Amino acid sequence: MTNKLWEASFKEKKNSNLYAFEKFISKKIKKKFNLNYKTFLNWTIKNSPEFWNYFWEFSEIKGLKSKKKIKKSKIFYKNLFLPGSKLNFGENLLSKNNDDKAITFISENGFREEKSWRELNLSTGKIVKFLKEIKIKKGDRVAAYMPNTIETVEAFIAASTIGSIWSSCSPDFGIKGVVERFSQINPKVLFITDQYFYNGKKINVLERLSEILKSIPSIKNVVIVNYPGKKYVTNKSKYKKINLIKWREIIHNQSEKINFKKYDFESELTILYSSGTTGKPKCICHRTGGVLLQHKKEHQLHCDIKENDNVFYFTTCGWMMWNWLVSSLASKASIVLFDGSPMYKSSDLLLKIAQREKITLFGISAKYIDALRKLEPNLKFKYKLLKLKTICSTGSPLSSEGFKYVYKNIKKNVHLSSISGGTDIVSCFVLGNIYQPVNIGEIQNSGLGLDVDVFNDSGKSLKNSKGELVCKNPFPSMPLKFWKDKNDVKFKKAYFNRYKNTWHHGDYAERRNTDGFIIHGRSDTTLNPGGVRLGTAEIYSEVEKFNEIKEALVVGQSWDNDIRIILFVVMSNEYILNDSLLNRIKTQIRINASPRHVPSKVIVVKDIPRTKSGKIVELAVKSTIEGSVVKNKEALANPEVLKQYKNLKQLSY
Repeated sequence: MTNKLWEASFKEKKNSNLYAFEKFISKKIKKKFNLNYKTFLNWTIKNSPEFWNYFWEFSEIKGLKSKKKIKKSKIFYKNLFLPGSKLNFGENLLSKNNDDKAITFISENGFREEKSWRELNLSTGKIVKFLKEIKIKKGDRVAAYMPNTIETVEAFIAASTIGSIWSSCSPDFGIKGVVERFSQINPKVLFITDQYFYNGKKINVLERLSEILKSIPSIKNVVIVNYPGKKYVTNKSKYKKINLIKWREIIHNQSEKINFKKYDFESELTILYSSGTTGKPKCICHRTGGVLLQHKKEHQLHCDIKENDNVFYFTTCGWMMWNWLVSSLASKASIVLFDGSPMYKSSDLLLKIAQREKITLFGISAKYIDALRKLEPNLKFKYKLLKLKTICSTGSPLSSEGFKYVYKNIKKNVHLSSISGGTDIVSCFVLGNIYQPVNIGEIQNSGLGLDVDVFNDSGKSLKNSKGELVCKNPFPSMPLKFWKDKNDVKFKKAYFNRYKNTWHHGDYAERRNTDGFIIHGRSDTTLNPGGVRLGTAEIYSEVEKFNEIKEALVVGQSWDNDIRIILFVVMSNEYILNDSLLNRIKTQIRINASPRHVPSKVIVVKDIPRTKSGKIVELAVKSTIEGSVVKNKEALANPEVLKQYKNLKQLSY
């Protein structure tokens, strides 16, 4: 039985951006790669500075590229790529200025608007003018408390154009979550939505403004943005010493031609935040040139994004995939933004949008694919999706069942690219490529230019065995620093504490003979019954096969001088956990994973805690059941559900 689900045709490979780049490199160095990804990957790793230098040329980045390819350092993260190069991030995103469609917004209730490249340039010019008028300059922080709308994208491009540092939170963050993040970076201006909608419910955001301003005194300018297609929420509050302005007032002003000043390759672009589930969120500061170079590489060489493609990713602007999506504009592609619940009034709402908008890259989460599989298992190619070339899945490991479901129900001839990386690098370590086949349950390979490996505890390379995901060579999108982290103390502890001068990512992973990768979950949530290290993903992949179970969460509980596995399940409608189902679950885990993976207890709960970006939070549950303090509950989208995990009788024996 073959594990291969799909492979691109010879014609598709030859028509790809990856092949065009391969030819470009072959001409430069007089070496042929013959559509062999492994050979090509090895060359890009061994010749990393040359690879990034050539890719700048190939992808036609707008800027001044220095002749020097790298400034080497013995310290991993101090290596600088293309030192002395200069560019403007905003100029690269405003890659066209014509009447082609650049950006589309769709709300959950179907409101739709779109803008051409010309309109996007015009609006951005007006915001640039406004930011300059309020004296925002290079290095100043610009914060946004905004939904996934066109206005948010325009504000980001404008901020990057003048060299200021962008940072955003989606409106599903509460006041405490916003204050914990933005108060660390002292922004001078805040873009805030008046309201947002989720699953038909209207949430007033403006009523939170007063408390935010009290807690973050650095904010002197507030721009209130009306939610698209809705009436303005009346703001009756008065604020002392605050310059309050409505978005429409900025947009009704005259635009001016943008002067795209070039900034250093290493200059700060954006501050993203760690989840904050283990303490105060870390402020991860990313560099302009490295992010642009890495994103364009992933978009063009790994996802085959081309001019006029329509790129969609289900995300909020509080997640790094929002930054990834917006950067698609630099490849002259059009982006489609969605805001709201992905299953509002219809479980296949996003697929309807993909069909109508002629989406070419459809980005979703593994959780969404699994939810579709359980809610509507007989989708059976309901949508033709003729333009769809690539489906990307991220957020958590995609199960084998999820892989099969896509090809049996959504589209047969599509490149299913499971990807994994994170906020730390605002990009991917492992992802897809068009040269290799898609195998069940595997991420195809590591990214070009990245020497990704799996280590055991002693730092030895592993194959077909689980260990820690690492990167052995420096790369341009390494974070510049943590904000206000003197002598990089927290930074070094986060990534370089485990192995000497090697990036340790905190993912429990496995590298296969196929060169594919399997992510087994975060390594800080691995299970250790009897001292044997087990991945949570192996249990999830079996439990997800049961339609009776809506969702699951696995933790290890300290018990009797050992660790025992506890499985929490949320039941699907009209199902109960009886002895028959319990036995089937345990039997399936025993056969398909191992006897060690079988949970000691299976407990029904009403809900599972998750972060704002939808990731389940095992650590919060482990802390709760063991009576420890849960750090930073505000990082959770639904912290109230932790109450049901407290003092459970089933866990006392």
